[in-house]
Formats: sequence, C-alpha cells, structure tokens
Amino acid sequence: MKPAAKPKLAVWKFASCDGCQLSLLDCEDELLAVADAVQIAHFTEATRSVVAGPYDLSLVEGSITTAADAERIQEVRRISRRVVTIGACATAGGIQALRNFRDVREFTEHVYAHPEFIDTLEKSTPISAHIRVDFELHGCPVNKHQLLEVISAFLARRKPNTPPHPVCMECKRRGLVCVMVAHGTPCMGPVTHAGCGALCPAYQRGCYGCFGPKETPNTRAFSDYCGGAPLGIDPGTLARLFSTFNAAAEPFQKESNARKP
Repeated sequence: MKPAAKPKLAVWKFASCDGCQLSLLDCEDELLAVADAVQIAHFTEATRSVVAGPYDLSLVEGSITTAADAERIQEVRRISRRVVTIGACATAGGIQALRNFRDVREFTEHVYAHPEFIDTLEKSTPISAHIRVDFELHGCPVNKHQLLEVISAFLARRKPNTPPHPVCMECKRRGLVCVMVAHGTPCMGPVTHAGCGALCPAYQRGCYGCFGPKETPNTRAFSDYCGGAPLGIDPGTLARLFSTFNAAAEPFQKESNARKP
C-alpha cells in the first residue's frame, strides 16, 4: 500500500521585501518539521525545484502593484485549494501603499531617470482586493510562530489560533510601563494587532502599528485621546501615524483620511 501523498505547500512573492518569507526560513528546526509534514512544492526563496500544482496551501507575500501581478494572482488562486496572505504588503498594501495617497507619476518622476519605462498601477492593493483569501496573517514581518501555527492549522483543517487582542495586552503580560501614559509617547498599541511581543514599548518606544489594525479597533477614540491633553498631537501627525506599514488597511486608511488637515 502506497503511503499517502504529502500536502503540497507553495510560497509566492509579489511586491515585497521578502521579509515574511525569511520569517519562515528563520524557523530553523521547526522548518524541518514542516518539511517532513508537507511537500514544499514551490518556494523560490528556498529552492529552484518546482513541483506542479494544484497546491493544498499557498502562502502569498507582497501586494499587487502591476497589471501582470494582477493576472498572476488569479492563477495562484486557481491552482490553490487554500490561500493565506502573510505580512503587511499582502494584507494591507504595505509601505508601498503610500502611493495611494498621491499621484504615482509624481513618485516615479522623482525616483527614476526614465519614468516612462515604469509600468505600474496607480495603487498598491492587498491580495484580498483581487481574489478570495482564506486567512490573513498580519505583521511586518510576520511572527514566525504565528506562521507555523497557521500552516499547522490549515493542514489539520482547523481555524488558526492567533491572538485577536492589541499590543497593549502584550505590554501588560511583560510588565511594561505604558509609554503613552507614563512618558507621553505616541503609541499605536491600543489599535494594533498583537504578535510582535511588544518589541518597541520594551525599549521605551511607541508602537508603530507593524501588525496592522486589531479586530474592531476604535481608531476614532484613540485619535481623540492622542489629540487632546496631555499628548496634544496635531491632526497632520495623527494622519501620518496611520499611514505607515499598513496604510491601505481599511480602519487605518479611514482614520488617516479623517485626520488630514
């Protein structure tokens, strides 16, 4: 009797820095267990060997910024039973989504000697704007332990167990003093998804919102607090706080637009 075939895992790259793919490679010993449980069929960051689809699980890093990628992601969806987007670029357009607030031609004219050669879309959009996505894993980059949990969950056909609470919970668990209350430092922790282990607050720095909006974030109340005493943050700065790694995430983009002077 032949042994059951291993599920096929594929990892795809679109417009991104490769950091989330490297998070998977950084798993080291845990990656050996993943490789033993699945067939890594398509992962150009790790190997040139490619096994044809269909694939049981596809991990997608990066946003859609070109017409060619908009077509390619449709093909990825067609040959994948499950699609999970990983990282801020794939889930919210990434740092490159800052182009969405301006005319993209202005950026290309300042950066490239021959901007007429640049073929790009007006906006950088998350994968979910183009295809149906089965799960979104936030982070810039993603938390490798959460990534392993998501892979394990989909292989076991169960819901991934990733924390829905904000970064503030991680601060409390680490016994950290709130930088916003104690020092008046702007911090996105109250509206940001947990997953980083409160890295920045641990060094007396405010959260930058790398993991995107938490579930049902009250961005308006957060902005009202930051704009009042004692912080007194001006509307322009508030708008910029929401326009970083996850600029195209709906709750952050909406609040950024609302706070622009």
